[in-house]
Amino acid sequence: MTQRNLLEVDWTRIPAPADDGGAAHLKGMTLPPVSLLATDDTSVALSALRGRTVVFAYPRTGEPGKIALVDDWDIIPGARGCTPQTCAFRDLFAELKAAGAAQVFGLSTQSNAYQTEMASRLHLPFPVLSDEKLALTRALNLPTMEVAGLTLIKRLALIVDDARITHVFYPVFPPDRNAGDVLDWLKANPAKGLSRD
Repeated sequence: MTQRNLLEVDWTRIPAPADDGGAAHLKGMTLPPVSLLATDDTSVALSALRGRTVVFAYPRTGEPGKIALVDDWDIIPGARGCTPQTCAFRDLFAELKAAGAAQVFGLSTQSNAYQTEMASRLHLPFPVLSDEKLALTRALNLPTMEVAGLTLIKRLALIVDDARITHVFYPVFPPDRNAGDVLDWLKANPAKGLSRD
């Protein structure tokens, strides 16, 4: 199936993911000292960042006009919507920063080269991290799905305060509302006593 417009999705026709408990253990965890390659050509260890960090993870962004990973991608609960989710974080980036996010990152298991093309095409104001080797995914035991022989992170968002996970959004549906939900949470839960950049 060729992917048409990646942003125009009728969410009533897409199956919502169920809460399988796959992220229940994350709240309160301290991030491990794992460094990931970012689309701005830096190496980022989320555990070393001070202040409030927002990390949103997704299975896999598509490319317009290219063939989908599998024909039934849209009917896999939680698969469709990575580009709308990412663009929503892009569009609310300034507001997320104003609401206390010292930094915002996207995260997937796609290669850095793939992510860099996507970040450029979508004009992202934040880096996207590649966990292609599954180092962070395994260290945190993030919820994953297996599609076409690939391990993909199930869609979620983390609020991290001084390297400790303080809130988890999971499951996330519809994906394009995730950034707005994160923004609402940040406004309702201002960071107190956190380190500053």
